[in-house]
Amino acid sequence: MKLPRVVPLVGWAALLAIGATAWIAWPGSPESSSASAQDGSSAAVSVKRGTFVRTVRVAGITEAVRAAAATAPRLAGQSSPTLVITKLVKGGTRVKAGDVLVEFDQQDQLRAAFDRLTDFQDLEQQIRRVEAEQAAAYAADETAMTQADNDVKRAQLEVRKNRVLAAIEAEKNTLALEEAEARAAEVRQARALRRKTADAALKTLHIRRERSARALEHAEQNAQYMIVRAPFEGLVVTQPVFKGSAMTEVQEGDEVRAGVPIVHVVDPSSMQVRARVSQVDAGLVAAGQRARVSLDAYPDLRFEGTVKQIAPLAITSSVTPAVRGFVCVITVSGSDANLMPDLSAAVDIVVERKDGVLVLPRDAVVVDAGGAWVRLRQGRSFVRQPVTLGGVSDEQAIVVSGVPEGAVVARRAAAVE
Repeated sequence: MKLPRVVPLVGWAALLAIGATAWIAWPGSPESSSASAQDGSSAAVSVKRGTFVRTVRVAGITEAVRAAAATAPRLAGQSSPTLVITKLVKGGTRVKAGDVLVEFDQQDQLRAAFDRLTDFQDLEQQIRRVEAEQAAAYAADETAMTQADNDVKRAQLEVRKNRVLAAIEAEKNTLALEEAEARAAEVRQARALRRKTADAALKTLHIRRERSARALEHAEQNAQYMIVRAPFEGLVVTQPVFKGSAMTEVQEGDEVRAGVPIVHVVDPSSMQVRARVSQVDAGLVAAGQRARVSLDAYPDLRFEGTVKQIAPLAITSSVTPAVRGFVCVITVSGSDANLMPDLSAAVDIVVERKDGVLVLPRDAVVVDAGGAWVRLRQGRSFVRQPVTLGGVSDEQAIVVSGVPEGAVVARRAAAVE
């Protein structure tokens, strides 16, 4: 029995199917352009009116807008170059205004304050004693002056009798008067000199007392400086310092030098990002521009922000002196428990925004030596269509002319042939 001639027919059908598939897949066929414009790699998109946004991305570090450092105090007349920490608040602790952050050993300062107080009290006693002695000396001088004046008056009365006395007696009275007047002048001059000397000695004691009072005040202030308190409510952040040859956190019992920061108090309710803008993009960034802030450690967190300021002078990069940048500060709106200081952040600054313009995805536009063009759908195929652009960002492009609103163009136009 012979089989029907079905196998050749099936073979011809398979060949036709393979040929049709190859035709559709051929890069130059209209069906190929249509199919490739609808797959995931280069889908078609309509020209629509929307909002064009151009951003500049910068990287920076988060920091608190309000922060204060608790440092080892610089003491007036300090004899020891180091201070010993006796009490230290732990990092991450929330404190209120007036809470103790760090306390240093006060023994030396209290001892110095007591010694200064003793010196001040001793000078007070010396001044009182000298004033009493001067008062007694002034009284004795007044008595001597009064007696000298009385002697002069008595001698003057005796001189009036010279007309009735013998010449020798009259001469004695005249000499006695001259002697009394000379003695009175001497007493008066000696009293004036003693008063100047006493006033100078007393003034010296007053100067020494003022110096002692200032030393006592400084000593008492030094004792108060041994306790550092929080200036406002916030979060405590420890500050690592060099100990030996490594960076470590300060602990109770450690010795630190004056001026070394121990901890910081930050207000996490108000944060900002300090970033560096490339010299290429510095002319686009200005104060007041809006921004979007994201944290590298928490990618799901997003914050709105505003450019607060940008430095007028560039700084040299740590990588190469040929690259310069401008420091930019961006304030962060809102707060979150994970928004802490010293976190790396990425900031997208909106440098240009236009509403109601024809926009296309950036990958739908090709810019080459011949100008800008897109792949415009005409029927079942895509053809090259020149366009005029009004602005280009990393994600969008403004179409001024070349394609109408509602036209369909292919994405990833450079890959569509």
